[in-house]
Amino acid sequence: MKHFCSSSVSEDLGCRRGEFSRKHYGSVELLISSDADGAIQRAGRFRVENGSSDENTDYTPGTWCRTDVHLENPEYHTRWYFKYFLGKVHQNYVGTDAEKNPFFLSVVLSDQNNQRVPQYRSVLWKKTGTQKICLPYSPTKTLSVKSILSAMSLDKFEKSPREILHPEIQKDLLVLEEQEGSVNFKFGVLYAKDGQLTDDEMFSNETGSESFQRFLSLMGDTITLKGWTGYRGGLDTKNDTTGICSVYTVYQGHEIMFHVSTMLPYSKENKQQVERKRHIGNDIVTIVFQEGDESSSAFKPSMIRSHFTHIFALVRYNKQNDSYRLKIFSEESVPLFGPPLPSPPVFTDHQEFRDFVLVKLINGEKATLETPTFAQKRQRTLDMLIRSLYQDLMPDLHKVNRSSESFSDVLPESPKSARKKEEARQAEFVRLGQALKLKSIVKGDAPTSLAATGLCKKEPWESQCFCNNFPYEVVCADSWGQSLLVSTDVGVLLIDDGQPSIQVFDKTLQVKQMHVLEALDLLITRADRGKDSRLLVFRLSAVQKGIETKQMAKNKYDCRENKLEKTKGCHLYAINTHHSSELRIVVAIRNKLLLITKKYNRYNSLTNTSLMSPPSESPVEEFQYIREICLSDTPVIMTLVDGPTGDNDNMICVAFRHQFDLINESTGESYRLHHVEASRVNFVAVIDVYEDGEAGLLLCYNYVCCYRKLCPFNGGSPLVQPSASDFHFSWNQVPYSVVCAFPYILAFTTDSIEIRLVVNGNLVHTAVVPELQLVASRLDIYFKATAVAVGSSNSSSKETSSKSSPQTPIAHETPEFPLSSTEGEVRYKNLYKIPLSNLVGRSIERPLKSPLVPKVIATPTPSGITSVPVTHSLSLSRMEIKEIAIRTRKELLGRISLFLALILLFSFIWKCLQQLCLPPCRIISSSFERNSEGRHLSTSSDPDTAVSREDSPSSSYLFQLTASFDEDIIDLK
Repeated sequence: MKHFCSSSVSEDLGCRRGEFSRKHYGSVELLISSDADGAIQRAGRFRVENGSSDENTDYTPGTWCRTDVHLENPEYHTRWYFKYFLGKVHQNYVGTDAEKNPFFLSVVLSDQNNQRVPQYRSVLWKKTGTQKICLPYSPTKTLSVKSILSAMSLDKFEKSPREILHPEIQKDLLVLEEQEGSVNFKFGVLYAKDGQLTDDEMFSNETGSESFQRFLSLMGDTITLKGWTGYRGGLDTKNDTTGICSVYTVYQGHEIMFHVSTMLPYSKENKQQVERKRHIGNDIVTIVFQEGDESSSAFKPSMIRSHFTHIFALVRYNKQNDSYRLKIFSEESVPLFGPPLPSPPVFTDHQEFRDFVLVKLINGEKATLETPTFAQKRQRTLDMLIRSLYQDLMPDLHKVNRSSESFSDVLPESPKSARKKEEARQAEFVRLGQALKLKSIVKGDAPTSLAATGLCKKEPWESQCFCNNFPYEVVCADSWGQSLLVSTDVGVLLIDDGQPSIQVFDKTLQVKQMHVLEALDLLITRADRGKDSRLLVFRLSAVQKGIETKQMAKNKYDCRENKLEKTKGCHLYAINTHHSSELRIVVAIRNKLLLITKKYNRYNSLTNTSLMSPPSESPVEEFQYIREICLSDTPVIMTLVDGPTGDNDNMICVAFRHQFDLINESTGESYRLHHVEASRVNFVAVIDVYEDGEAGLLLCYNYVCCYRKLCPFNGGSPLVQPSASDFHFSWNQVPYSVVCAFPYILAFTTDSIEIRLVVNGNLVHTAVVPELQLVASRLDIYFKATAVAVGSSNSSSKETSSKSSPQTPIAHETPEFPLSSTEGEVRYKNLYKIPLSNLVGRSIERPLKSPLVPKVIATPTPSGITSVPVTHSLSLSRMEIKEIAIRTRKELLGRISLFLALILLFSFIWKCLQQLCLPPCRIISSSFERNSEGRHLSTSSDPDTAVSREDSPSSSYLFQLTASFDEDIIDLK
């Protein structure tokens, strides 16, 4: 049983997880353009991204440094009203705040992405923007409108919210949501010959080269504009005044029209080519395809006279190795956006290059809309729409104020005639909403999506089952090599993947916190509660020896020599995460902080200790007490911050009451870091991060996560005034724990994992995980979650849910709630693992993407129940169906034979692995089902051809099982 391994790699990653750099996203430079005579024309400040490599450096195969490609703030995660509200029974309210500014609130009880997790979703429209939150549903706890608004930090009203009953309000609220930005995009494409230095020269090119035509074919399909019914991007589709043809594509639900300079009308008399500049000059994003080798004059954005274009993507083609090189220029005011360019920014896989460019440009245009120029315009428009709608509604508002009622009481007991009238109103409400949704989809304005279109695409946060059917309650845990040391209600257990657990301490020792420090040969724990609580320290080598010799589990009495006596009564402790020079521990005993350090700082590895005199079994004598620091209140959260020198500039961040304070470890001086302006504060986490070696803190409370930079240090005192590098963002649901692993920050709630980017807070994915509990996160991330397998049952879920629904919608709109175990459902909990190396390391290979093949996922089931393949549910627009059908016809015939050969090869390898008794691997198979007329593309899987995994059914990836399926699919025949 292999429980222990070298810790150098994991410890190194653990130290790196809190380090990040914005330099991956380029640096701001002053760019000056000049004409052929050397005279300066224009200058501008742009952030330049070139993959942190020299442009003149040749690409060497195998030196590619990976970067993950994600759409940021994808519409299928952010357009809540369209996805979760429209066409369903929900409540809408209108009111005014204390400053007499009108607002609108929409609330729906929804099922969490078909995972049978009921929850309230709320959207608040104000003149400053849109706010979205999720609130847990409880059948025993009522929820009122004012309590929802209070959770959104809106407590004072000039007029209390009133419900809007007429169904037409859905159309107006859909317009408000559309102000967040367009679902479809238009990008300019400018062809530049070698040596061209002015925009007049570039716009005057009548035709492009062969390599330019291949690039256009890679980006999309050439379409005829006259009679075009899809997204037109401002081009004329009736009279050919903007050209005869253009390039168009669809990517993950987004329709994209390219304004190609050589396809727009050309005028010999007009040297400035005003008609071409009218379109490309008004595009936020422009691709510049430049001919010539790397030694020729490089393009600069200051060559283009446009006050509207904020992002330029410079593309060069290298004929020698058939590769593309990419460089990005962003106007200085544009917030950071991903994905960061790989190093070097050279792509030999053309399909991969296409995916990267499209995602980069889509994210870039979204980021540009957050610049002050665009944000102020959007805010003025939103304010005008909200005030206009408010004035139109006021005379006709329902006189009955039901805002103080809970949603479970929205439809109270009433006479039969009144109930029928209300049911009829709801039916009309749903009918109108569904009609609006269908109309938006047909027009191509709907946030329909392909949440996952890659072939065997492995996401960095993808989890794997670590332990099947774990029956114990978890208190805390930490990684130990490839194993997990877990404190449970039956004691402390050592768990390895696929191996029986070993009890290390019995249940008389109730461990509440623990840290496994392999490099220091230490196990630190906080055990017991109340006045009996203490810190205990153990040598890992001694614990390991006890396990190897199969000694009985230690009890509380056996550990009496491992107590740090001055820590009696402690309720919290924290250690420095980077172990930069010495191990530091801060222990909280009510409002008193006790600073402890380790006397000996030598690297006591297991190998070195065997060469010296054997140390005592208890390392208590190696710790020394430095000082005590008194606070004004009991801390709820503590985090140690390493100073740049480690000499009298280390800090402690504590959270209590409504504030975050910084405490100097050497002097005990206190500094106010952040004050929370909220009536109630739920402190979540304080995470120390180090941007290019300079300390900063991620402060997480309620729905908010804000970053504060702590630099420079001056005589041991940090300057904590607001910095230009500070930022903040909001979670969609209140997390109970937050984990940072650059470039990601993960928020864990009771039923989901929300994954965002650290540098800008943009959402990249939300994984629904029922009954989620974070177990350990210092190195690899471990969590416990419920896996459900439904057997045969005579009663339908809708019949069950109708009895316990918190509101009384019509039958086909009732959310599905979890079935009880007596109705054929087997519920059990597994431990899952997300390797830290996948999130912050370099172990993931470059993803192979194709919009053609869906993933087939084997659902984890308990033994005895056959696993059933599940495919991603796709919601396709007509234009996307057309594009996929065209590409499928061209590629499918040539790939069927290869696909079948791969299946046979995988089957042979699978049989060989079974004969060798190796751990089974996950084999993903896919099957196509394509309509002969090309109008509808569906994904399916044949259970007979899927690989069965009855021996270890739960080792499939949990996130694949709980991927976000679009629950509002409307098939267009």
